[in-house]
Amino acid sequence: MSLPSPSAAPLAATPRRVPASGPASATPSPAENARDHDPADIARRYAPAAAQPYDRRTVTPGLPGPAAPPFLPVVDLDTGGAVAVEVFTEGASAGGPGVAGTVNGLLAATREEALLPLVLPITAAAVAGGSAGHAPLHEALRVCNRRPREVILVIEGDLAPVDRTALLSGIDGLRAVGYLIAFGGLGTAALPLDLLADASPYVIALSADLVARAPRDARRGTLAESLVRLAGGVGAHVLAPGVRDETQLAAVRGWGIRLAQGPLFTPSGWRPSHGYNRVHVPLPVPEADAVTAALSLRGLGPRVQELLLPAVTLPVESTAEEVVAVLSAEPSITSVILVDEYQRPRGSIDRSRFLLFMAGAYGHALHAKKPAGRLADTPKIVAKTTPVIAAIQVAGRDNARVYDDLVVVDEVGRCMGVVRVGDLLRHTAELQSAR
Repeated sequence: MSLPSPSAAPLAATPRRVPASGPASATPSPAENARDHDPADIARRYAPAAAQPYDRRTVTPGLPGPAAPPFLPVVDLDTGGAVAVEVFTEGASAGGPGVAGTVNGLLAATREEALLPLVLPITAAAVAGGSAGHAPLHEALRVCNRRPREVILVIEGDLAPVDRTALLSGIDGLRAVGYLIAFGGLGTAALPLDLLADASPYVIALSADLVARAPRDARRGTLAESLVRLAGGVGAHVLAPGVRDETQLAAVRGWGIRLAQGPLFTPSGWRPSHGYNRVHVPLPVPEADAVTAALSLRGLGPRVQELLLPAVTLPVESTAEEVVAVLSAEPSITSVILVDEYQRPRGSIDRSRFLLFMAGAYGHALHAKKPAGRLADTPKIVAKTTPVIAAIQVAGRDNARVYDDLVVVDEVGRCMGVVRVGDLLRHTAELQSAR
């Protein structure tokens, strides 16, 4: 994705000072500022007085603390890799006007050392409340060393009573800061469908009840297919939540959905800190007729936005040592994109070449403390509307870097994510075989 594709993560690196303003760094701040970055302090400031699930006991050895909320990885069905972590918090689904539940989910993910992009719930009332009410979320994100582009906010709750103009204004404000916007519960929520055209969400999550019942109910299956087609028309990725068995998985694949999460992929008690970011995805049942019919409608193939995966980004001034820390923490990361203060790509670091360079004679001694941009390549940039076949042509222009990830940008040149060349080749082969 255009996580998205499902691609694909904010990781902790070597300590260095983080400025009070500007895009947050992917590295923790120095020890002297540790108290400002203490998740327990953030919880005390922003969590509601009636329900503070995180306090200092959770970071003090020997004292019991409250249980963490449930986590589920968002899985790319094509690769079996976890591309994001969804956090479920009670506060965000209670319908209140504040962002305390969203902040608590962020704190829980920070305490669990979740390195992948986060999927956090936020109420429609909180979004429509205006930018003043979002300040606690911005501050919590800053002190947790996360960037807004690494957070997908899923708008939940009853949207019908919420003032439409205020809601769209709140969405525009969050998107201007850098957050990715999603809508949840599509299919059963009170969500006007034309709102999707106005809001242009990054992700649309189907209702878990629809996913559970559609495989055995032809009418609901038709509804799910139409919603997936609608999402493709507005340029949004689709997430299928609550997948519990292979029947549901086969239906999800048949609808053309690439992102899913649920008990089928995740062992009981899964936590981001366990480090298991690759899961077992059952092989699909061949359905040649359905595949051929779907591919025949694609012309030159899907746009690269449909194959987008979340990018692992670092500030352009990051050191080589920080890049090594990011790559070492997660083996599924294939590239790191260096971005400026406006999230525009300025350099691309391929995992294999970079680590080989650092592992060479005196490599670490010569480069560790120096800017990583010295070892970066010029990013291969494609617009989000570029067809797959055209993207392959861009990838093949440099024989020495044929398999480097392509960087997908939006209308103003900001990094939206990356596309792996292997995904492009696979979809091109499917397209050719369908002709």
